[in-house]
Amino acid sequence: MQKRTKVARVSTPARSMRASASCRRACRNLRISLVARVKLGFRDGLLAVDRFGLASWTLAVALIAYLLRFPERTPTLGLEHTSPVGSQAFLSTVVGLTGQEFIPGNTVDVLENGDAFYPAMLEAIASAEQSVTLEQYIMWAGEVSDRFAAALAERARAGVSVKLLLDAVGSSTLGDRALQVLKDAGCEVAWYNRIHWYTVGRFNNRSHRKTLIVDGRIGFTGGAGIADHWRGDARGTEEWRDTQVRIEGPAVHALQHGFAINWLRTTGEVLQGEAFFPTPPAAGPTAVQVINSSPDAGASGARLAYYLAIVSSRKRIDIVNPYFVPDEVAVETLAEAAARGVQVRVLVTGVRNDNWLARHNSVRLYGPLLEGGVKVYEYHPRMLHQKVMIVDGCWCSVGTSNFDNRSFALNEETTLCVCDESVVAALSRAFDDDLAESREVSFDAWRRRGLWARVQELVASLLRDQV
Repeated sequence: MQKRTKVARVSTPARSMRASASCRRACRNLRISLVARVKLGFRDGLLAVDRFGLASWTLAVALIAYLLRFPERTPTLGLEHTSPVGSQAFLSTVVGLTGQEFIPGNTVDVLENGDAFYPAMLEAIASAEQSVTLEQYIMWAGEVSDRFAAALAERARAGVSVKLLLDAVGSSTLGDRALQVLKDAGCEVAWYNRIHWYTVGRFNNRSHRKTLIVDGRIGFTGGAGIADHWRGDARGTEEWRDTQVRIEGPAVHALQHGFAINWLRTTGEVLQGEAFFPTPPAAGPTAVQVINSSPDAGASGARLAYYLAIVSSRKRIDIVNPYFVPDEVAVETLAEAAARGVQVRVLVTGVRNDNWLARHNSVRLYGPLLEGGVKVYEYHPRMLHQKVMIVDGCWCSVGTSNFDNRSFALNEETTLCVCDESVVAALSRAFDDDLAESREVSFDAWRRRGLWARVQELVASLLRDQV
């Protein structure tokens, strides 16, 4: 007889308790698994965000570096003290390096402050018979721009070809009133290097030129734009101190060349014919070199002319510039000139400088200049804006170029160089008059400047190449 196996019977409550415990364990394991997965997902998300953020910052830094890059290489070799300024060897070297000849047969008149140069410019415009070309970094809304707009419009209605090339950044505040007057009269207005997404690689290239050319025979250039703060005779704190020159003769062709190239680049139009490039007769005894600097050239003609004049000096160097931020090579070159017995004087705008970056970067560099024997003077009465350099009483330059890397490497600039005793004498008298209103900076005073001044200089130095 078969034996029956005894099966243990578990009561219903016991079975329920076991099932409940098993369910709790399963739920706990599931919860732990879900929390682990959420934590893992959150960590991976943070890592992804980190990687994305790092990539974004890297891309932004790379873009900024690309946009603020310098297309020019600063000269470091070949700046030896050789032929004196004014000698044929010096002049031939400057011509050879810049590609710009000294053109004989001109008159050059030095015009100090708005009461002198604005009436002369408006008189020249009123005399125009065939063409007026104007290239300006600054043309701002106000009384002065209205006067110029009215004068240009009158000539356009008389059948004269009037073309204005205004920098899209510098003249952005011209306003509708003057523009409407110009356009209604038939003047052609173009904007140099407008900011678009497809021009982002060139947005830092500005036309800093200030040139007016009438009939291809009379030209003006210098530090002044067309705005109300240049009115007057530098009498009060609000009237800017500046210098322009009026040229008449064959050298005006070179000024017109600078306008024509930028006009072609902006509009696609080629300027040609007697209206723009006549054959003017000799107007005076002065040979003039016109240097149209551009970053497209790969080397600044103005920088080369300045540095060559410094290393070739024998007696005296006088520099007046509102935004004086020399690079290491320029500082060393000026100190070397002082060490060989040249009197080096630098006159800069003082507390009324309108450019915070330039002001603090300039002050930051006083120390090595003063230690090297360079005399530094600050002009405090008002904004001093002219860009002039005089060497050994026989050579001078005047124009739009500041003594900083922005003018040398990023901007379109115009610089006139002249070897003429009368022109040099006029600029020297103006320099001495400005020096009489200035205050010399001592090394001890510079060294004792406060902490706040040093902090501002440190911050400004981060953008020293964008002054």
